[in-house]
Amino acid sequence: MPAAPELVHGTCVALGRRAALLRGPSGAGKSDLALRFLFLARRGPAALDPPTLVADDQVALRRDGERLLASAPQTIAGQIEARGLGIVGVKPVAEAELVLIVDLVAADAVERFPADDLTAALAGVDLPLLRLTPFEASAPIKLALALARAGRT
Repeated sequence: MPAAPELVHGTCVALGRRAALLRGPSGAGKSDLALRFLFLARRGPAALDPPTLVADDQVALRRDGERLLASAPQTIAGQIEARGLGIVGVKPVAEAELVLIVDLVAADAVERFPADDLTAALAGVDLPLLRLTPFEASAPIKLALALARAGRT
């Protein structure tokens, strides 16, 4: 019998079927960054695979061998918080492979040239780790670039 999914606090977005988990405390900018990512123009890394929402606020993680699959709990699927507007509906992807963890941090915590081997473990799976300042104008583009190259073999 498969194990029950592990729920984690965060927001998960995808390019196609490859997902990134945005982590940070309440008010850190997870949903805001996700909204800006979702509405990226279909250019650059978003040209082939459209940016989509997996889950906002709570993300269900299920291990499949050495992979982690992310989805939304059924009660919040297709919903994202837009501060000042409330909860809004967006078209989600039902499930995507988690290939990147993004910690949202202050600008002084972002290295100019981060090490290529930064990782974090979730459910026993090591994944690449990126630190981003969520409210920079370029943050959704940086997220798309990192997600497009994460986990490629």
